[in-house]
Amino acid sequence: MTEEKDSGATAIDPNELSRSLSEIAGRSQQLVKDFLGRQEAGQQVSMDDALHMSKLFQDLYARLMADPVQLVQAQMSFWQDYMSLMQNSTLRMMGVESEPTREPDRRDKRFAHEGWEDNPFFDFVKQSYLLTADYLHRTVDNVDGLDDKTHRKVDFYTRQFVSAMSPSNFLATNPEVLERTVETRGQNLLDGLNKLLEDLERGNGTLKIRQTHPDAFEVGKDLAVTPGKVIYQNELMQLIQYAPATEQVARRPLLFVPPWINKYYILDLRPKNSLIKWLVEQGFTVFVISWCNPDAALAEKQFEDYMKEGPVAALDAVEQVIGERDVNVIGYCLGGTLLASTLAWMAERGETGVNSATFLTTLLDFESPGELEIFIDEDQLHTLEKQMNERGYLAGNQMASTMSSLRSNDLIWSFFVNNYLKGEDPFPFDLLYWNQDSTNMPARMHAFYLRNMYLENKLREPGGITLDGVPIDLGKVEVPAYFVSAREDHIAPWHACYAGTKLLGGETRFVLGGSGHIAGVINPPEKQKYGFWRNTRGPKDPEAWLEGATQHEGSWWLDWVEWLTPKRGGEVPARQPGEGKLKAIEDAPGRYVREKSDG
Repeated sequence: MTEEKDSGATAIDPNELSRSLSEIAGRSQQLVKDFLGRQEAGQQVSMDDALHMSKLFQDLYARLMADPVQLVQAQMSFWQDYMSLMQNSTLRMMGVESEPTREPDRRDKRFAHEGWEDNPFFDFVKQSYLLTADYLHRTVDNVDGLDDKTHRKVDFYTRQFVSAMSPSNFLATNPEVLERTVETRGQNLLDGLNKLLEDLERGNGTLKIRQTHPDAFEVGKDLAVTPGKVIYQNELMQLIQYAPATEQVARRPLLFVPPWINKYYILDLRPKNSLIKWLVEQGFTVFVISWCNPDAALAEKQFEDYMKEGPVAALDAVEQVIGERDVNVIGYCLGGTLLASTLAWMAERGETGVNSATFLTTLLDFESPGELEIFIDEDQLHTLEKQMNERGYLAGNQMASTMSSLRSNDLIWSFFVNNYLKGEDPFPFDLLYWNQDSTNMPARMHAFYLRNMYLENKLREPGGITLDGVPIDLGKVEVPAYFVSAREDHIAPWHACYAGTKLLGGETRFVLGGSGHIAGVINPPEKQKYGFWRNTRGPKDPEAWLEGATQHEGSWWLDWVEWLTPKRGGEVPARQPGEGKLKAIEDAPGRYVREKSDG
């Protein structure tokens, strides 16, 4: 009788395996049937995007062929490096130590497992991939004759291809996945296939990769829990007033205008990292707009509707609550763009009531808007407008996929490997739960925003944009303004945000935080992370500003509250939500924020 060696794994029951495979096969057949049905109904993805990409690389190929000497030199350099890799790998397989030809960046998590270095075969696969990736990137970088925008597009799609082809994304060439497969006797692959089918079913045939489990958190229970009341609502938004945490509060309240592309509770994730809770504790009355999640019924809503039913309606509501029109207003990302447009519209009409404005990672000048520019030109925008007009809105998951593609290794492929190859559940992470809690955008409003801001950059031009019959001019916005950007922001690059400070007519302070678009803003003082830069002077060139800036430890929140302190307007007894002229409709966070996208 032989004793079975304990491998730390449980053998798969053949009957259970058969049932699992049968169930998977049935679900797969249904998915294929649904996909074919959508094709017959004309709901398949348009080929315009593929044709656009093909045109880009045809242009690249033509430019490469125009300088064959440079191409041959690049190829010769690649083959020399490859021969060096072959030689070093052969020596290593013979037991002779050799220096690697290529090494991954120490921050590259794809190759963190020891198998990529300890095993000569996987080390060769890794280095071969890195060598080829370097060759492709150098070839694209050095091609002459492409205009800057086309070059950025080609570079972006090349990076997407290179990321997709990483050996870490394939079972046979990932030592960590193979190790896991041996340990579980293949159960990880069955689990991963089930997760793949579940995500395809959730996306109605489109792969909707989970970044965290959709049931990991509940808004109002685990997230967005700062006490407050919804005290006003219309078709587009609910207005939340938060309960005070101090006996006295600043006379002038704070009003947040968040982006409509995401849900507002990034400002109120959990108590430990809630900007809203922290501000309430600093003695401010805080109001926040919570946008609805629009469907086809709101397809005709325009940018000016978001202005009138958003910040303008919110200012009117706040006036009813506090008895006067005197507010410090904050706009985040797209919400900041809307806020600046609103202030310019109010200035043209002679309206007052805003004492100061804060812009968090906000673009006002779209001359160099970062990597999102890749997706916006006349051809692509025409295609997108056609898709939105057919449906009435841009589906939330479509925009979420676009944003994830900007950091595909972190937000796509790492989860592909974890969920489908390792068969594991993603870690419950509040930020990623918020990130995948996407929102739709009405067709007309979003088309206006993309065309007038990103494509034609009209907001910076006096009279370039007309809202509700009024041509607006940012130069007429004379309230004091505080701008915050993040040094590693790939969505709203800090250089571009800095350019916005030169468009307003009032006094501005620009602060540069560390990290990216979210972490650079949601940076509680208690964590003592990232730091920030300040410069009392405002040269036109952003690099000159940075060169003369002083770095400070900790969070920019403290600097901002110092800037806000003389703008508090004195102290008054704390205001309880629902006790003024506007009665409570429901508890915060309200029902609008719980609305789910159907895409």
